[in-house]
Amino acid sequence: MSHFGENLKRIREERKLSQQELALRARLGTKTIEKYESDLQIPDTQTILKLSTVLDIPASELMEREVKGHHTPTGVDAEMEQLIKELGPKRTKLILRKAKEFSEEDFLRVMQMLYELKYETHES
Repeated sequence: MSHFGENLKRIREERKLSQQELALRARLGTKTIEKYESDLQIPDTQTILKLSTVLDIPASELMEREVKGHHTPTGVDAEMEQLIKELGPKRTKLILRKAKEFSEEDFLRVMQMLYELKYETHES
């Protein structure tokens, strides 16, 4: 499940912008912003970058799942610990080492490809 819509709405409201104001600044339609915020539509990479620029945040912040106040004594949040357990430390390190080599735009493009691959596979 995507957390994009939830994050977009939260950050827009933190910036005290209406959907109309954000749409105008990002040169998008108000209905499009509404669809993004209600997770009826996921924007393409270029639109995510445009929205992150308008909101003055890293694009990855729009995509991530936020788990507030739930950190372990090591400082790693519970979701990260669970993912490490599921993937195993070796795979996790490999993925993170490769991910840090990507630019933000490349990373978002890869995430978009993975999303499309997952849902194309399930629809076939």
